[in-house]
Amino acid sequence: MSSIYNKMLEFAKTNVAPYTQNVDIEAKFPVDSFEAIKKEKITGLIVPKEFGGMGLGLEEHTQTVLAFASSCATTGLCYMMHNVATMCIVAYGSDEMKKEFLPKIAQGELLLALAFSETGTGTHFYNPEISVKKAGEKLLMNGRKSFVTSALYADFYLVLSNSFDAQGLDNWIIAKDLNGITFQENNWDGLGMRGNASMPMVFEDVNVDVKYRIGAAGSGAEQVFNVVAPFFVIGLSAVYSGVALNACNTIIEYSMSRKYSDDSALCTIPTVQNHLADIYTKATAAKHFTLAAAKSGANGDADALAQIISARLNASEAAVAVCSKAMKIGGGTAYAKRIIIERLLRDSFAAQVMAPSTDVLSIWLGKALTNQPIL
Repeated sequence: MSSIYNKMLEFAKTNVAPYTQNVDIEAKFPVDSFEAIKKEKITGLIVPKEFGGMGLGLEEHTQTVLAFASSCATTGLCYMMHNVATMCIVAYGSDEMKKEFLPKIAQGELLLALAFSETGTGTHFYNPEISVKKAGEKLLMNGRKSFVTSALYADFYLVLSNSFDAQGLDNWIIAKDLNGITFQENNWDGLGMRGNASMPMVFEDVNVDVKYRIGAAGSGAEQVFNVVAPFFVIGLSAVYSGVALNACNTIIEYSMSRKYSDDSALCTIPTVQNHLADIYTKATAAKHFTLAAAKSGANGDADALAQIISARLNASEAAVAVCSKAMKIGGGTAYAKRIIIERLLRDSFAAQVMAPSTDVLSIWLGKALTNQPIL
């Protein structure tokens, strides 16, 4: 493993972990954490060096998300989406677009997000209903995106739409302050991941410039398959592996510090030892599976996509299982929210429903294993 993981773990201890409790309680976007991320220019992790970035790739993306999520799942998720959006520009953006955006991203001046999900298509975010149509000399975007993470806090959003001049989809980079864009605030009150600032984003005759279409006309689905899918899915695997690791470390520490009247610790009870062994095994397995899948993706292995999808499925199941068993060990103390296991359990449930959901991913994996097209 590269030194990035340990470096980002140390960064998170100082710049992510201290804010996590209030992010959850107040359902507040982790502004302080992202100010530090911008200041340290971690926004430029995967921006090529020629544009001032670190020039890193899928493995380091995964390690950084895992490190952040080990303190705060919300921060890990929002940062992951920024990287996914950035990678679309790196891989498909025109020279003009790269020169306009990548240096600013590398310097921590811009934060990006994804505006893909829609109410009508749900977890099948790659089937958008939002439209871009010619109206004289103008291109007008109309529609509504439902769950836009980092809404209002990101500067630009990647928006999938039906193409106006080709078969298929287009992927756009859209400034948040264009005329006709509104955010339906106070719409997000999630069970977990409460700092995501997720809310609908509405487009009403938004005049878009064709120069902000990423890649060739109709290449949106190709971008989803080649960039969004690997970086996003392995990113979610890292997020929920981080949740499992956080719960694992928390409950091990609690079991050692929780003392009975005879001064014996909770961890001396054989049943608790069995539970801890299972928790550690599941959490560390999720971590190593995620990192191995990321390495496979970076190497371009033939079965890389299958590994990435299965790592995400495994991490999603592990997070819920680990947090549920940790709750049993924590007992009333955990249930009364005196340790963070309750929050982590709530966060873990998002793994099942966040697009692409685990049900959709299972279908994707079955298709990938049998050489069928996923989309």
